[in-house]
Amino acid sequence: MNRATKIVATLGPASSTPEILERMIRTGVDVVRLNFSHGTAQDHIDRATLVREAAQRAGKEVAIMADLQGPKIRVGKFEGGKTFLEQGQSFILDAGWTQLGNNERVGLDYKELPRDVKPGDTLLLNDGLIVLTVDRVGGDAVFTHVKVGGELSNNKGINKQGGGLTAPALTAKDMEDIKTAMSFQCEYLAVSFPKNATDMEMARQLANVAGEPWRHKPSLIAKIERSEAIPHLEAILKASDGIMVARGDLAVEVGNAAVPALQKRMIRMAREMDKVVITATQMMESMIVNPVPTRAEVSDVANAVLDGTDAVMLSAETAAGKYPIETVEQMAHIALAAEGAEDVELDSDFVNKRFGRIDQSIAMGALFTAHHLGCKAIIALTESGSTALWMSRHKIHVPIFGLTSQLVSQRKMALYRNVRPLLMPSYQDRDEALHKAEALLVERGVLKPGDTYAITCGEPMGYPGGTNMLKVCRVGG
Repeated sequence: MNRATKIVATLGPASSTPEILERMIRTGVDVVRLNFSHGTAQDHIDRATLVREAAQRAGKEVAIMADLQGPKIRVGKFEGGKTFLEQGQSFILDAGWTQLGNNERVGLDYKELPRDVKPGDTLLLNDGLIVLTVDRVGGDAVFTHVKVGGELSNNKGINKQGGGLTAPALTAKDMEDIKTAMSFQCEYLAVSFPKNATDMEMARQLANVAGEPWRHKPSLIAKIERSEAIPHLEAILKASDGIMVARGDLAVEVGNAAVPALQKRMIRMAREMDKVVITATQMMESMIVNPVPTRAEVSDVANAVLDGTDAVMLSAETAAGKYPIETVEQMAHIALAAEGAEDVELDSDFVNKRFGRIDQSIAMGALFTAHHLGCKAIIALTESGSTALWMSRHKIHVPIFGLTSQLVSQRKMALYRNVRPLLMPSYQDRDEALHKAEALLVERGVLKPGDTYAITCGEPMGYPGGTNMLKVCRVGG
């Protein structure tokens, strides 16, 4: 199936058996997300092993994305596990309260809240379902009245409308979790709630140090979910390898209506800066309990695909839902249909563009040539995967095959839009490498005698960043 858009699926109780996970990978999962908000270090290590084994059985390498929890900005626990807040009533969020909460007061996991808010601020609890207005702050207590009431249960999240909570992006738990993630060499590390580039630079430093025993450096994904991150998008992108449009917390902070335009802007900016982008949160939410998506969900996924997202992500749908395999199947089907309707505007993409690097110019030349000659495939012989990444930033209805001798590069390329990563031994002789690459795609049924394809490589062979050659070939010619 020549689907360009990749699928990220979250592992959880509904998908943690070897059989279900293997079926999900066969159905279309390209990246498996491990959510570090739940489970122990050993749970994640065991699940990473499960993913590697299932991928091997399915005959398809997938990337693992370790998603850090980030700061816990949450209320504490209640007597009986929950309470009900009535509109207009008073309610106290108390950082000094150590007992179970009740209908008047609850403790806080986040002790800095009284210093981060002032009278008139709006606090949103439980993903915005409950709205509190701050009346005054006294010592460790935030006195509020309930603007929108409802049921409030243990450990529900707190957001401040417009942002402004000072919690650091990386907690002590995250720092330990980075070590765990590096122990199984995850390809992608997702950082929750970064406010600026410094948060991402710190995460990269920690990950590189933790990965040193395995000589492993993960790619970093910044989850854009704080309003403070929006003015710093460009700097965050420069400090990261990609971003996640994390529409849940982001919508609570900036308002639901602002998110669709922000999503389009983030996807466009990421592609222009040669970074990857994942669109996430509630994409197929109804399929947690229903065997088919709503029409609105179908449109949502299709629009993200048409915007040019590298990947669409499933969270509770595959982690805890009733229909994990069917959800992946539906998502793959929607993405494929949307891609068939997208316009290719390569010529205008290259107008006024300047390429300062030889390898990047070769990548763009391969796209342009393959598009105008109607090639069946583009083959990038790549050590790091960079050539394939650059090619994948432009929409083209020609599949890109990233052939690499590096397993970590193969797995990282699993997230790149329209790139099919394959493992191929490294050859010192250029002509032998070109011959083996063609033979591999013929063997896989991608190419047949008479087909034309474009191929890029570097001379001398085997050096990252050395792509300097483009050749157009005909199979059997």
